[in-house]
Amino acid sequence: MFDSLSEKLENIFKQLKGHGKLTEKNIEEGLKEVRMALLEADVHYKVVKKLVADIKERSLGQEVMASLTPGHQVIKIVNDELTRLMGSSHQEIVLSGSVPVSIMLVGLQGSGKTTTAGKIAIFLRQKGRKPFLVPADVYRPAAIDQLRKIAEQIGVPAFESSVDMDPVDICLKAKTTAQKLGCDTLILDTAGRLHINEELMAELSRIKNAVKPSDILLVADAMTGQDAVNISKSFDSSLDIGGVILTKMDGDARGGAALSIKAITNKPIKFIGVGEKLSALEPFYPDRMSSRILGMGDILTFIEKAQSVSDEKQAVELERKLRKSQFTLEDFRDQMGQIRKMGSISEILGMIPGLGKNKQLKNLQVDEKELVKIEAIINSMTPMERRQYTIINGNRRKRIAKGSGTSVQDINRLLKNYAQAMKIMKQINKGGMRGIKRGMLPF
Repeated sequence: MFDSLSEKLENIFKQLKGHGKLTEKNIEEGLKEVRMALLEADVHYKVVKKLVADIKERSLGQEVMASLTPGHQVIKIVNDELTRLMGSSHQEIVLSGSVPVSIMLVGLQGSGKTTTAGKIAIFLRQKGRKPFLVPADVYRPAAIDQLRKIAEQIGVPAFESSVDMDPVDICLKAKTTAQKLGCDTLILDTAGRLHINEELMAELSRIKNAVKPSDILLVADAMTGQDAVNISKSFDSSLDIGGVILTKMDGDARGGAALSIKAITNKPIKFIGVGEKLSALEPFYPDRMSSRILGMGDILTFIEKAQSVSDEKQAVELERKLRKSQFTLEDFRDQMGQIRKMGSISEILGMIPGLGKNKQLKNLQVDEKELVKIEAIINSMTPMERRQYTIINGNRRKRIAKGSGTSVQDINRLLKNYAQAMKIMKQINKGGMRGIKRGMLPF
C-alpha cells in the first residue's frame, strides 16, 4: 500500500543525506517535498500540516544541527513523528467485564465485516479465548450464511439466527447460548448499509445498550482513503467506538487512512487486514508501520509470523538436516508451505530490513502459481523419489509431469535448482560462506 510514499520519502532522504551539513534552507526544501508526498498519499491536509510543523521544529533543533550525521537524524525524527501520529503503541481489544464479553463489529456494507469476524475469532482462539460468532445482519441472508460457513471452516460455534429475528434479540439470545457452550467471547457481526443513515445508527445503538459490549470496532475499507476517516468520525460520534480495523491494506491504495485516522478521531487502529485468507489479520503497531513506510522493514512482525507457523522440534530437526546435507525435496515442500502461510513473498521480503530498498528485489514479481506448481510436482513423486532425487530417470519424470499437470522441462528445472542448492549447502558446511564459488546461486 505504501510503496509510492516509501519511494518518494526514500528519494527525499537521499538528498538530505547528501548534504554534509543541514541548513534551515535545505531542511525547508526537503520538508516541502515530504508535504507533497504525504498529500499525494491521501493523508488529511490538517494532519500533514501538523506533522510537517513538528518535524521542522525538531529538525532545526540541536539534536540534528549538532549531529555528525544530520541526514540520518532527520530520518529518525520523521520515524518518531509518524509513529506518534499513528498512536505510538499497539492497543489491544478490550475484553473486560462479565463473561461472556461481547465485541461488536460495525461498518458499512462491503467493508469486510463478516470475513473480519472470522479473522478475529481465529486471533482470539490463538490467545486462548473461546469465541462465539453471532450473525446479526438480518437484512442480507447471504451474510448469515457466509458467517456460518466461516464458523464451520475455522471450527468455531455460531449462533443459529434467521432473517425474521430482531438483531437485538439475536445478540441477547446468543449470549445465553454462549454461556451454555462455555464460550467466553461473542463476536457480533452487525448489519451495514451502503451509506450511514439514522436507521442504521439507531439499530446499532439499541444493540450497544442491550448487550453493553466490552469493545466496539469499526471495520473500514482502507481503499476508500479519506472516506474511511470520515466514516470513522460518524460512527464514533454515534457509538463511541473503541478502535478501527482497516481492511484491504494489501491493496494498491495510497495509505492516507492509516496515517490520518488516529489524528482525526483520536481512536486507534487496532488491526489491519492484509489479505483474503482468514489468517490474514495483523495487530497494528504504529512503530512497525512507520518502519515499513520508511523502507526499514519490520523484523518483529516477520519473526512473529515465522513463529506462528513453525514448530520448535521441527526447526531443530531441519537445522540438523541442513548441517548434514540431508535436506530432502519433502523437507523443501514442507518449508515452502510454511512460508506461504506467512503471506505473499513480496510482503515477507518487505518486512526484512534492507531488502525493501534492494532494487532487484523491489521490482521482483513472484508468481505464487509457480509455488503451487512446485508443490504439485513434489506431491506427484513417490516418498522414495522425494528422499533420493537421483533415482528420478526419464520415465519417472514423464510420470511425475503427467501426475502434476506440468512438463518434463518443469521437473528438470526443479531438480536442477534443488541439486544446485544442495551443493551450496555442502560448501557452507565445509568452509562457511567463503566456500561458495562465485556466481553459484540456488535459484
